[in-house]
Formats: sequence, C-alpha cells, structure tokens
Amino acid sequence: MIIREALAADWPQIFPFFHRIVEDGETYAYPAGLDSAEAERLWTGQGRVVVAVEGETVLGTATMGPNRPGRGSHVATGSFMVDPEAAGRGVGRALGRHLIEWAAREGFRAVQFNAVVETNAPAVHLWQSLGFRIVGTVPKAFDSRRHGLVGLHIMWRPLPPGGDERLRAL
Repeated sequence: MIIREALAADWPQIFPFFHRIVEDGETYAYPAGLDSAEAERLWTGQGRVVVAVEGETVLGTATMGPNRPGRGSHVATGSFMVDPEAAGRGVGRALGRHLIEWAAREGFRAVQFNAVVETNAPAVHLWQSLGFRIVGTVPKAFDSRRHGLVGLHIMWRPLPPGGDERLRAL
C-alpha cells in the first residue's frame, strides 16, 4: 500500500465508499443523499487530499490542513474514510500516520479532531493508539442512525516542532 496525493481520476473509486459511509449514518455528519459532484466538492474542498492505494485500487482517503484559519492555523486536522471492503488491513492507521508525519513536517504544533463519534469505537481506539487523547466530549452532538443522540469527542495530539524520529515508530 502506498499513500499519494489524490487525483481527479481517483474520485470514481472514492465516491462509492464515501456514499456508503455517509449513508450508514454512524460516523459523518455530512448530509445524506449527496450526489457525486456535491460529495467531491465537500471532500476535496477541505485541503490536501491523499489516497491509500494498492496497485490501481483506492483503499481509503484522507483530507488534511489547518484546523482553523489565522491564529488557530498552527493546529492541523484531518478526516478519513476507508473503504469498508478494506477494513482491518491497516489503511486507517497508515493514513493517520501519514497525517501526523505530514503535519509535523509542515510545522504544525498539534493535530486536533473536532468530531470523533463516541460510539465509533474502532476510530477512537485507533486515534488513541496513535497518541491522541480525548480532551472533551460534546454531549448529544451527533444523531447516530443506530444509537440516537451520542457525543462527539474532541481528540488532540501534540507534535514535536519540525518533526521527530519518534513519529516513525507509530
């Protein structure tokens, strides 16, 4: 598996799992029923976009950039989607590590996720294993299709200035 910059030609492989994940109603607060063009504008308009690929097959994708503009731009953020068919193969971990390494190289001081659904145990576990901690939970901020109103975790991880060899051990 390699991670590279996303190309426009990747979108036809991304959209089916993007659509499936959003429609599932468990992890993203995006509107249901987005068509491909709307979804592409939403996903690719967030900043740098990468894909995890094996051969010509897109297994997952991530967006990354500053969490906030101006005085908050020293903290990075990201969003991740892994094709459910590739679950359990380390795609999310590889994309997460990529974000952390990229953010450190780019001079960000930390990474913050603003909305990790508390019932998304695999994601919470993954981010904690990569050094993130829950710094707060907004109660009943997400309307889960299966669980009703559940909390959204804010997760945060500091970064060593200018990158660090310790990041490679993740």
